This record gives sequence, structure tokens and C-alpha cells, in this order.
Amino acid sequence: MIKALTERASALLGIAVEGAPITLGVAAFGLAAFVAGLAWLGVALLLAAVAIGAFFRDPERWPNAPEGAIISAADGKVCDISEAPIPDASRVMCRRVAVFMSPLNVHVNRAPVSGEVVAVEHTAGEFRAAFRDEASEHNERNVIVISAADGRRYAMVQIAGYLARRIVCRVRPTERVERGQRVGLIMFGSRVDHFFPLEYRMRVGLGDRVRAGETVLGEYADGQH
Repeated sequence: MIKALTERASALLGIAVEGAPITLGVAAFGLAAFVAGLAWLGVALLLAAVAIGAFFRDPERWPNAPEGAIISAADGKVCDISEAPIPDASRVMCRRVAVFMSPLNVHVNRAPVSGEVVAVEHTAGEFRAAFRDEASEHNERNVIVISAADGRRYAMVQIAGYLARRIVCRVRPTERVERGQRVGLIMFGSRVDHFFPLEYRMRVGLGDRVRAGETVLGEYADGQH
């Protein structure tokens, strides 16, 4: 019952379901403060509720990318492009594209490709500034590995930043995900690393702004998947 009401409230507000209880709770305290005659506190709490709701905003996105292209899993700024081993047992070298999300970005994460989730692994760690390269090794993080229909493996790593203290992952191993599907979020400033095959042609560069579920990060050079 409570879950259904929370989901309905989040849909009406256009925010992630995880943000509805916080937003509505702060707003309720604000209204209570007004009733108690504490107008200044009521205004402050209602403004805080608006700010929290803005952080948890969850706009609709419609992927419009070539078949086989990998799309961004996060809103933000490309802060690193390099080669690194995919974070699974194979350790195959991949292209890694890191996207830094500031507190002002949409923080809902989306699947970069379609396929089966073959691994989800959470690692406790530190909370260093997410835009620094060492964050991928030392910060608290959550790895999602996806196997596409052709057998190729892709990964996205949700990395908690200096302000982020919670990583939400909505998918589990053996689940099927579609490109652009919501798979989780990271609260209050963070980063997502994308891993995909080296044969992909890059479509973004350092400093580019990208949007989850829409911006193409790379596609095969021959245009075929």
C-alpha cells in the first residue's frame, strides 16, 4: 500500500521514487510550521522541499540512436576517456568513458545497452571527489555487467562522490534490461564509468556534456553491431 502510494506520488511529481518520501516529508514539516505560526521556518522548509525535488527529478527520455550504439548512462560532463579492463573476471581491455554528475544534474542512471544483467557487485569504499581518476578504484561503487545478444560484455560503474552517500541499484543478475531503461541513481554528486569494446568509434570528447538515455558515446566504425 505504502509502496503503491509512493510510486504514484513520485509519478505525479516527476521525481525518482526514492526521492518522494524525502520531498513530501520536508514539505509536510514546512506546512506544519506554517500552521504553528512559524512562517519563516515554513518558507525555508518548503524551499528545501523544492530543491530536493529538483535533485530527484526524473524526466522521460527516448533513445534515438543507431542499433548497436552505446548511450550514456548518466547526465553530466565527460571527465575521462581511456582504456581499462572491464570490471569482471575476464579483465578484457575496453574503452572507458567517465561521466561526472554535479549536484545540479539529473541523477537517475539508465542502461547504456540492451541485454542480460550477468553481474551486480557493490564495493564499499571512500568518498573522494568523483571527478578524480582514483575515484574509480577507491570510492564506494556498484558494478553492473551486461551481456548483449551477440555475447559482448559491457559494464557501467556507479561511483559515489564526495557528497554522495548512497548508491541505488534497481536491477539484479539474470534480469533483462533495455537500452535507456532506468537502472538506479546516485545521490548528491557522483560519477558513472562506461566500459565498451575498443572497436567502437568514439562520438564524444573530454569536456562534452551528455544526457542519460540519449547521448551516443560510441558506435562501431562500420556502423554494424
